[in-house]
Amino acid sequence: MRRSAFTLIELLVVIAVIAVLIAVLLPSLGAAKFAGRVTVCGGRLQQIGIATTAYLNDFDNTLPQRFGPLPGGGEAVIAALFGGKKGQLPFYGVNRIGAEGRPLNRYLMDTSVPQDKGPDVFPVESFRSPIDKGATNTGVPIPGFDRTDSMYDFIGASYTMNDHAPTGEGDATLIPSGGGRMPVLTHPSRTWVVGTHTIYNYDQGGDRGMNWFGRAKTEANLLFMDMHVKMRLYVPPGMISETQEYSFLP
Repeated sequence: MRRSAFTLIELLVVIAVIAVLIAVLLPSLGAAKFAGRVTVCGGRLQQIGIATTAYLNDFDNTLPQRFGPLPGGGEAVIAALFGGKKGQLPFYGVNRIGAEGRPLNRYLMDTSVPQDKGPDVFPVESFRSPIDKGATNTGVPIPGFDRTDSMYDFIGASYTMNDHAPTGEGDATLIPSGGGRMPVLTHPSRTWVVGTHTIYNYDQGGDRGMNWFGRAKTEANLLFMDMHVKMRLYVPPGMISETQEYSFLP
């Protein structure tokens, strides 16, 4: 009796068909995986929104804020210190003020907030975005700090607060320059309060190279003052404080 078996040509055809199917499916799988990471980022912004609401209730409409040292002397409110962990940047207290000293953490963390003493950097995952790709230009003209692969590692959080407009004029928005309560808001559903660092990609007319969502255009995930979240909002080049979808201004 003769045994039945695949011929070499039949095997090659099967392999070729499988290769074609993989080539067709891989881009779709990659897109689905990325969309999932974007959704997780939006979910973490939603958690930050719940914590921010509780903070505003406790502190009379004052957003979480922390003073940090300025390179030229004195102190100012540093928006990036509102939550997260110790970062790498050796300015503004970023590499010294960690989980204990960043005010929103205690509203987000189930466990007690660890002290900042010692060299250990306590991770605060609620402030890490899975789409965080850092910046090709951080704006810090020091080798080793002029670029980063992760804003979470660099600053201590993948997110920042809306404390100034990108016009380069230093105009305060939701946090007064000396700290304190928010101004009266005209359109809470249009004014964003916390967003991915990409919202400041064109701060003061520069380009930070924050291509978190792709190289074609800059986008951001934003939490608004009425505490709803929108994802993948287009951030146009230039010093633009308002678009059809969001506003920096109260």
